[in-house]
Amino acid sequence: MSEILETPIIPDFGDNKKPDAAGAAGTTRPSRGGRPAAASGDTQVEPTDGGAPAYSGPRKMVFIASKGNLDMAYPALIMANAALGEGIETHIFFTFWGFDLVTERYMDDLKFTMTGNTAMHMPQAPGMPLPQLMGVLPGMTKFATNMMRKQLDDLEIPGVREMLDIIVASGGHLWGCKLSFDMNGLARTDLYDGVEDIISATDFIELSEGAQIIFV
Repeated sequence: MSEILETPIIPDFGDNKKPDAAGAAGTTRPSRGGRPAAASGDTQVEPTDGGAPAYSGPRKMVFIASKGNLDMAYPALIMANAALGEGIETHIFFTFWGFDLVTERYMDDLKFTMTGNTAMHMPQAPGMPLPQLMGVLPGMTKFATNMMRKQLDDLEIPGVREMLDIIVASGGHLWGCKLSFDMNGLARTDLYDGVEDIISATDFIELSEGAQIIFV
């Protein structure tokens, strides 16, 4: 049996930094990359080996919303709302089918389907799996969508539009993907008013510098 080391070996990915004396005293904690991260709410990291200064500033989170189904709309919206509640600078980037969340003609009528969802089951009978074939039957998408909407209403979870209203009112930032915008032949008048701008992939890379990025 291998001996368990008191100090784990961390692979060197080229940017490992040893914590200083202050870090050893507990004022900083090592990140997974080996660089010390600030214990406070600010993101402060050491310069990279190439000498370029790393991001140093308030904590920031960016959520990439890439899905347009009703069930996949909520993870990014709920986490973004939670981040704003913690005083974190928050951005949501809508791309591909996720653009439906901020497209006026779709955002109030998102669907939920059983097809392809092997985790689908009835809350009243969690041990009873539902055959995938049921998902293609006429009317099943409407049935599944209504069932999910009722569950959300019972839990007093706001609709997608209201969630976006709350996020914008709380200081969150909404951005659309230019490629998806062009592919769908959209105009700015087609979008929810809270979308600040349509940005390119390069713009997104600059926007997300120093942020925690969560892809949904």
